[in-house]
This record gives sequence, structure tokens and C-alpha cells, in this order.
Amino acid sequence: MTHAMLKGSNVPLEATTVRAVLRWTPGTSVPDVDASALLLGPGGRVRSDEDFVFYNQPRHPSGKVWRLGKKRVTEGLTDTIQAELTGVEPEIGRILLVASADGITFDRVPNLSVTLYDAAVADGEPWAVFEIKPETGAETAMICGELYRRGEGWKFRALGEGYSNGLKGLATDFGISVDESEEQAPPAVDEGATVSRPLPPEQPTSAVPPQPGYAFPPPASAPAYGYPQPAPAPFTPDPNFRLPPQGPQFIGR
Repeated sequence: MTHAMLKGSNVPLEATTVRAVLRWTPGTSVPDVDASALLLGPGGRVRSDEDFVFYNQPRHPSGKVWRLGKKRVTEGLTDTIQAELTGVEPEIGRILLVASADGITFDRVPNLSVTLYDAAVADGEPWAVFEIKPETGAETAMICGELYRRGEGWKFRALGEGYSNGLKGLATDFGISVDESEEQAPPAVDEGATVSRPLPPEQPTSAVPPQPGYAFPPPASAPAYGYPQPAPAPFTPDPNFRLPPQGPQFIGR
């Protein structure tokens, strides 16, 4: 039986390994969403940065909590966190299931939900589904729910608590030290749901224009102005040349 969760409600978990699937409907203006998990110890804080499972650190050192990555399914896109509850260290009392949208508000993410499955049962029905509704629409990170210890077992609580300062602000509140210089972009979606970027416009295939400082040679038909001219031939007098005889001379009065 699948439990339709309301905010603040809880349900016991009987499985030893839980798969928490974050799901949303993609679109042209819909941001990419990432799932992550924080393992909280005494005082409701992480023991170190290693208790933060996200796209740059997809597996906890204990090997009991890990991120499976994104997939494209019939209902949309998913990102998944899986936890082997029986192997989680005794000092860990809560595991937060988190969604973040890389600085873009969740009012632009339609049909956001988290669904819990028994990971040991292939194609089994989900135990619980929680439809997540942002309270203000300005949230850029959401605590979708938490897996928490109760006696000898574990339970799931639906939360839907938002942060307007993103995954960094949320993680910092629980004791994570974030170094902005080491942050990396999340990986592309698996199974065909790749994150693409526009290609630069094609360059024209015409000839490359001449570079500054380069002069083409003059064409063959160009006038020879400015080019060296041949020297004129030396003058040789004609021996048969005679001046014409002068006419009569008139002497004035």
C-alpha cells in the first residue's frame, strides 16, 4: 500500500535498503534539480564534510548512503538517493533528503515529489509519495523529508522545508563548510537526458580577408608608375645636319 504523505506526517520503514526518488517534470524554462543527503549526528549536525552526499561526493565513506544519479523516465526526470539503513553508523540519527535548483526558484519546478521504495524489490510499489509544494516560491533548496531512527527501526517524515539561499545555505546550517573556489558544476543527466549548451554560430566559408600590414602584388596590367624606368639612349648628332641659310639682312635707318 502506498502512503500519500502530508507535510509533517510520518510512516514506518520496514525495508533494510531504501531508495528515495526525487521526480519533477522538465521543460524549456524548468531548472535542473539535484538530489543530495546530509547524515546528521549528535546535535542535529554533520560530524564532518564527509557526511554530505551530493553530486561532487556521490558516496558516503561508510558506503551505506549514495547517490544513483539522474535518469529520464516516462513521468519526467529523476535523481535518486539510496540508503542501506541497517549499516548506517549508530551515531547517525537522521538522514535529510534534499533537493536544490542551482540558484533558480522552485516555483519554476512543476510536479516535484519524493517517492520511497524498497530497493530490494524490483518493480515494487512505492511505500510513500510526498508531493512537495514550496511555501513562498522563492526557495532554491528544499528539505524534502528525512529518514530518522525510532527505537530499533527507521521512519520517514515528510517535511518540505525551503531555503532561499540555496544548497550552500542549507548545508552551512547543518555544519558543512563550503569552499566556493572548489565548487563544480553538476554532471549531465544519465540515459540520454544530457545537459546541453548552445553551439557558437557557424563561421562563413568565404576566403579569409587580408591581415593588416599585408599588401597584395599589383596586377600584370597595372601601370608602372612608381617602378624604375629604363635609362634613355645617349644623344648622337647627325653629321649631315645643316642649318638653313639666313635671308637678306636689313639695316634700319
